[in-house]
Amino acid sequence: MEHRHLGRSGLKISEIIYGNWLTHASQVEDERARACVRAALDAGISTFDTADTYANTAAEVVLGEALKGERRESLEILTKVYFPTGPKGHNDTGLSRKHIRESIDASLERLQTDYVDLYQAHRYDDATPLEETMQAFADVVHSGKALYIGVSEWNADQLRAGHQLARELGIQLISNQPQYSMLWRVIEERVVPTSRELGISQIVWSPVAQGILTGKYKPGAELPEGSRARDEKGGADMIKRFLDDEVLEAVQGLEPIAAELGLSMAQLAVAWVLSNDNVAGAIIGASRPEQITENVKAAGITLEADVKARIDEVLGEIPETDPAKTVSPAHRLS
Repeated sequence: MEHRHLGRSGLKISEIIYGNWLTHASQVEDERARACVRAALDAGISTFDTADTYANTAAEVVLGEALKGERRESLEILTKVYFPTGPKGHNDTGLSRKHIRESIDASLERLQTDYVDLYQAHRYDDATPLEETMQAFADVVHSGKALYIGVSEWNADQLRAGHQLARELGIQLISNQPQYSMLWRVIEERVVPTSRELGISQIVWSPVAQGILTGKYKPGAELPEGSRARDEKGGADMIKRFLDDEVLEAVQGLEPIAAELGLSMAQLAVAWVLSNDNVAGAIIGASRPEQITENVKAAGITLEADVKARIDEVLGEIPETDPAKTVSPAHRLS
């Protein structure tokens, strides 16, 4: 496993990050979830990403139990705050001082740790002054409950404003967590250049486009049994944007490229996002331990320029590149 610095900080994270969105306490029973975490650790993954909203706080509980007994100094634990949690009352959401203060304490208790390495704003909150949000994050860092601050799906202007306030408050905003894959490239035009300038890294989610880039979804064919596209708890809604025969046919064209490199299509997809020098890590999820064992093989792989050019040629105009699609909810969810 390779490790990369996160932003312009001294913190290193594993190139492959284990994330438990849509799996722990949801799709996967606790025993299998623990087996997946064990497989991640055995594969050299040291970085684990979760959020308080996943399975309405239950995913943090499962991860905390699964990591119990591991040497804390050898791990990087990442969590998030913003979306509704608990009974979803009027203050159980957003990035207010109240919600952040209460959420960090609850997350630490569920994760069974005294601190998280990275505390992330899960989205931008246009209903709370940014100054209030960043001051609350600064209090979290200065109290020792988080070492660094990150965000998720913030656009370039939001990143610039948040980074400036963080500097003024004496804390480090070092990461952004956007969706990014061969098929979803909306961060490339504005977010990535701004992040490079500011010393912010990307921690990307869905590098295999919710499974589309594994090649298992065939144009004109029935959706595979047990696949995310059949999961009505949330997976099906996320993946439907890619379930188009034109997209699926283009993805099938990547198979010869992967085969020539001795890679699975999933490994090729993960290696592709890691080839972006602004990406510090790629988050993978898993419902079975063997999926982790296979996908971690993407770590350390170098894709030459001609390979990436062939990928672009195969996909043509299919990838989404519109920077305006880097968005947070228009209004805070309640």
